[in-house]
Amino acid sequence: MMAGKAAKSVAKTVGEYQYPWKEKLAKYGDELSKGVWGYWNLGAWNPLVISARRRAGLRKEVLLAGQDWPYDPARKEMRSKRKGHKVDRIAAEKRANTAELMKKMPEMLLDYKKHRWAKKMKEEDAKN
Repeated sequence: MMAGKAAKSVAKTVGEYQYPWKEKLAKYGDELSKGVWGYWNLGAWNPLVISARRRAGLRKEVLLAGQDWPYDPARKEMRSKRKGHKVDRIAAEKRANTAELMKKMPEMLLDYKKHRWAKKMKEEDAKN
């Protein structure tokens, strides 16, 4: 009977020791929810009570245990469009503009020929 109780108490202490992060999480949970690096309180910046190194270690323990870590800040959406060089963007815009103008080219040539012909007729009328 006594050996069974001793084994249970040993198993209980070993079980608790396997998850020391639970105690730390209970202790610093409200502090971690205030922010990642710190928080503003009455116009003054207060760093977290737990250091960044200890916070990172605790986060790692929790994640390795398969639990979720809700105290990370929201991640921004990744950029899908690469920045690139301005020269390349301008060249692409010029190529697109040229393609649009080439579609209009037959109309532009007709307008130019009509304009030139009208100018020629005006000059002939002025001579006569």
